[in-house]
Amino acid sequence: MSRYDGKPFLRLLELYVLNSIGELSDLDANRLRELEPGLRETYGVSGSWVEIVGAVMEFKPSLPDKIRDLWFATIARSNARGDAPDPEQFACAFVDANFAEGR
Repeated sequence: MSRYDGKPFLRLLELYVLNSIGELSDLDANRLRELEPGLRETYGVSGSWVEIVGAVMEFKPSLPDKIRDLWFATIARSNARGDAPDPEQFACAFVDANFAEGR
């Protein structure tokens, strides 16, 4: 069973987090831009994919800054231990901790 089975919005939330911390790949960014028309139609919201996710989840505009601050704190803790955090793991953990329903 995949992490995303029955939760199609879950990956969008993780990508939102990756975008917020500056770790969204160019490939994913391009794919998301291509998906925007379908997302607009599906969710009845206009704007970019980031704006659509934010509107659907009713995120406050300050959320990306809060996510970024947490990411920087995670980097600092990891560096103190002599390792580096994985952005994908961070995104998954953040989504799991804050958006359990995954839409």
